[in-house]
Amino acid sequence: MNTIAEHIADFLKEYPPFDNLTFQELSDIATNIRVINLEKHAVLFQNNDPLHDSFYVVASGVINLTTIADAEETIINKCHEGDIFGLRPFFAKNNYMMTAKAREESIIYAIPIAVFRPFVANNSDVLNFLLESFAINSRHTKDNARSNGKLDADNVFIDQQSEIQFIQSLTYNNSPLTTDSHHIVKDVALLMTESMVDNIVVCEKNHPIGIVTHADLASKIATGRYPITETIDKIMSSPVVTVIENVSLAEAQLLMLKHNVSHLCVTKDGTSKSAVKGIISEHDLVVAQASNPGVLIKEIKRSQLPKDLKQIRDRLSDLIQNSIQKNIPISHVSNIASEINLAIIKRAVELSILDLGSPPARFAWLSIGSQGRKEQLLLTDQDSILIFEDVAPEKYREVKDYFLRLAKRTTAILEKVGYEYCPNGHMGSNMLWCKSLSDWTKQYNSWMNTPGENSNDLSSIFFDYEIVIGEPKIEEVIENVVFKNAVNNTLFFDFLGNDALKRNSPLSFFKKFIVEEEGPHKGKFDIKTRALMPLIDSARLLILSANIKGIKNTYLRFKQLAITDSKNAEIYLSCAEAFLTLSKFRTMEGFKNDDSGQYINLREMSKTDKEKLKNALTPMKDLEELIKSKFQLTQFS
Repeated sequence: MNTIAEHIADFLKEYPPFDNLTFQELSDIATNIRVINLEKHAVLFQNNDPLHDSFYVVASGVINLTTIADAEETIINKCHEGDIFGLRPFFAKNNYMMTAKAREESIIYAIPIAVFRPFVANNSDVLNFLLESFAINSRHTKDNARSNGKLDADNVFIDQQSEIQFIQSLTYNNSPLTTDSHHIVKDVALLMTESMVDNIVVCEKNHPIGIVTHADLASKIATGRYPITETIDKIMSSPVVTVIENVSLAEAQLLMLKHNVSHLCVTKDGTSKSAVKGIISEHDLVVAQASNPGVLIKEIKRSQLPKDLKQIRDRLSDLIQNSIQKNIPISHVSNIASEINLAIIKRAVELSILDLGSPPARFAWLSIGSQGRKEQLLLTDQDSILIFEDVAPEKYREVKDYFLRLAKRTTAILEKVGYEYCPNGHMGSNMLWCKSLSDWTKQYNSWMNTPGENSNDLSSIFFDYEIVIGEPKIEEVIENVVFKNAVNNTLFFDFLGNDALKRNSPLSFFKKFIVEEEGPHKGKFDIKTRALMPLIDSARLLILSANIKGIKNTYLRFKQLAITDSKNAEIYLSCAEAFLTLSKFRTMEGFKNDDSGQYINLREMSKTDKEKLKNALTPMKDLEELIKSKFQLTQFS
């Protein structure tokens, strides 16, 4: 074997997935490898280029993977020595969806797919690694597009191509029934019965304008609300949620959850302005994946007892665990899990109301902390607050009494489901955290204008909230109070900034993990306190000071900051990715030990995982410096 090939094989065996292959196998691969020298800023492939016949490994230098959205180039990943990229030809047929450009002079090994494919087929570890790399490097987000309320292809938190489920095909009815809007309900119902389908798409010039399902016929015609002689457009659900033809199972799930619909209309270009190609029903998703989140949400809505909800929460844990094992991106897993978590909490409040009778005033139940940020993957404790509208002073006692009973009942149901009581009492059942809108306004004013007088440890998680049930305007008032108080509030940001930086660094000066020195977790790494909390606290501080409303999730906060503060975009994007990586490690540890995953046993980790964990901690130093200079924090200089 020639010495160049031997040198390449020696290099590859140090890195996954090549470390799963024998030296002989690596040598066979190495003889077919092309070595490519790239000048600084040279492009290897760009967005929309036809796929190459090879994938790539960085031998030296750095390759930036970028996407373009709204004429703005965003770095979505940086590949260093030993990293793999350009895997799309393995898993997809369409063109590249990103650009690979040398950040500095670099040497790349091009590995022909035809040569490598047999090793993938024979080795599941290699396949799993490639799938995971593909999923990570394909993430293609445009989170700022959330504001228009429509979840479109760009706007799902993960690119459909990055799904493992993208490889599974989603079969659906590709010859759907269609009708014109002026046809009579009776005729349309007969047509549906004869064709044995439960839905029909209402079209104008072959473009979908509405959909009618069995549920519409039952709720609008069978009940007598509309006569059977009415035209079909009077009872259709409109507008239709449309998708493109090659939609993934994951994206279809999210769209149904988000829009609360049971059918999606497939059109030629994914919009309602093109021809109808098919219809995807919930049943199609159930067939594609037995534990479909949409199904779980439906079951939650029907649940009557805490034990029903507990059984669904256990199934959610299985779904999360399986998704992580299948290497589905953690941002997508969190998305689905948070929708189901919130649905369970909402149902717990509804069951309490069924027992106690109607509330005497309007109210909002807010999840706070990790549930409020939609980051709760493991069954950790519950955090909530209850806000009721202002009532006449003589009614206050009686109204508060009702809501305290409602909250106590709800938290007891959630405890039976598996969400432990918050050890610090941050729950709506605590009379401190169940009060009127005026009292809550005073509370937030006090926290923000005189921070530190009543332990700020309490208050920081109260800035991460998500309404579960109740009056949205109440949440809006709190949001306005928070952002009004945040303007130029140096004292508050000084306090939050020092709070965010007070936790000890995760790595020593010599880049060794700092582990617990005593107690039951001696020798373990506290991933929650040393790694996740500083990122969570920093993202909250930066988003509040940038006056950006409506984004509570840490990953999305960093992504949004990268858009609004572009000169520090690289730091924010690294932190966003780091947060996902750290969350995944914590979740896997939690499932392994059936606990909160807070303490990581480093001795049980592979060398590769330790490296991954260490890499996720590196942006934290830059983030700390950025916060110190942005908020002129003196205590840490």
